[in-house]
Amino acid sequence: QVQLVESGGGSVQAGGSLRLSCVVSGYTYRRKCLGWFRQAPGKEREGVATIYLVDGRTSYPGSVKGRFTASHDTSKNTLYLQMNTLKPEDTAMYYCAADSPVLPWNRCSWASSTYNYWGQGTQVTVSS
Repeated sequence: QVQLVESGGGSVQAGGSLRLSCVVSGYTYRRKCLGWFRQAPGKEREGVATIYLVDGRTSYPGSVKGRFTASHDTSKNTLYLQMNTLKPEDTAMYYCAADSPVLPWNRCSWASSTYNYWGQGTQVTVSS
């Protein structure tokens, strides 16, 4: 049974940092894209990072680029999201996701519907 378990969320002041972890178990990594998503109340779920496992290449939207860094430790089966210079608009429930197919030119999808496995989420709250 595939399980993704996030941790590391919490409350921080603007400008602070958090590192989220996502332990992946029972997954054979048959597909090579992992992702981090977030969802704020009343808003749609949005992707904040994707990682292509073959070469570790990451991708970010403009809203978090330069502040967030995703990584994967194969030996620990753990996905990380380092978040720096946090802003109040980063407040959301954060989810890790797995099992999305690789797109042409070895890209990963931003569409949440393409990811088949999800964690339960961890709350991040940034106060001004």
